[in-house]
Amino acid sequence: MPLRLLSPVELGPYTLANRTVMAPLTRSRATSEGIPTALIAEHYRQRASAGLIVSEATLIAPQGRGTPDTPGLWSDEQVRAWRPATEAVHAEGGRIFAQLWHVGRQSHPELQPAGEDPVAPSAIQATGQVRTPSGVTDFAPPRALAAEEIPGVIADYGRAAARAMEAGFDGVELHAANGYLIDQFLQDGANTRQDGYGGPIENRARFLFEALEALIAACGADRVGIRLSPHNVHGGIFDSDPWALHEHVARGLSGRGLAYMHVIEPRTLPGGRHREDEAANAAPRLRPLFDGIYIAAGGFGREGAEEILAQGHADMVAFGRSFIANPDLPRRFAEDLPLNPYDRKTFYTPGPVGYTDYPTWDEAQAAAG
Repeated sequence: MPLRLLSPVELGPYTLANRTVMAPLTRSRATSEGIPTALIAEHYRQRASAGLIVSEATLIAPQGRGTPDTPGLWSDEQVRAWRPATEAVHAEGGRIFAQLWHVGRQSHPELQPAGEDPVAPSAIQATGQVRTPSGVTDFAPPRALAAEEIPGVIADYGRAAARAMEAGFDGVELHAANGYLIDQFLQDGANTRQDGYGGPIENRARFLFEALEALIAACGADRVGIRLSPHNVHGGIFDSDPWALHEHVARGLSGRGLAYMHVIEPRTLPGGRHREDEAANAAPRLRPLFDGIYIAAGGFGREGAEEILAQGHADMVAFGRSFIANPDLPRRFAEDLPLNPYDRKTFYTPGPVGYTDYPTWDEAQAAAG
């Protein structure tokens, strides 16, 4: 029986060849100035058989940086450098959205313009460590964004979205997950503001919706997606009622004509199968609240992806580590072929090893003789 995962799907103005999504994957292969390289273009070209590629998290402004060697979309040079990647994907018949990113408090002065403090909704330090040019160190204490600064950050999102379209991307994804800036505004463990961007859920979600509107103005709603992570705890992020928060956001995203909502599942079992209890599975709670394409992510394998599609809890499924190691992942799913194992040690190292040197099935068979 043909896999649902490999059937076509309409997403915004596009007909996608299949329902696999290459998840956004930070790989730290850009230059120190945030310029994408030819290696990045080749990496995405190899994986263009995905129904949709979502790019690695891409910075909207120098202030948004939280790790070295990550690409940006704030300069003309970056736009020019992204074009070979988008053109390569299109030449292979694929589609690619740019994920737009600001890390907020998950940073350090070494990574900030002029050595400034990172910014956040509130002056609450993230827990954990960050890689800087001089080594690994604790996240630095941030300063709270002043109310008059917020429109400037929103404008950065809009400019980056416009530049993404200029660079040839098919759309953009708003990164509102994983404890980064938008997630920091959303969650009351990181946002203790007393103005119109803090307090009740409606106020804490205001920054997200203003950033979203900036993207819609730049690209059109049907070329804009969003990523959420209801139970993520990266950087010490938490909320007193995460489901109420994310249900409010999902309802607010409906009726806008968005391309999709992309949600990371909080917990998975080995093999990519999800727990049966509803509290451990975001899709059954949030899918009914959103009126567009729903992308589920988080530890899925071939069978788990088929199952969530068959249940009607998702329309597409995103794969991360599987796409890192298997540039021809849709074919391997179609023919139920073994997958290449991934090498975690090379996720963030420079150069082609662990990045563009994973073989397709045909290449592996040819090498084996």
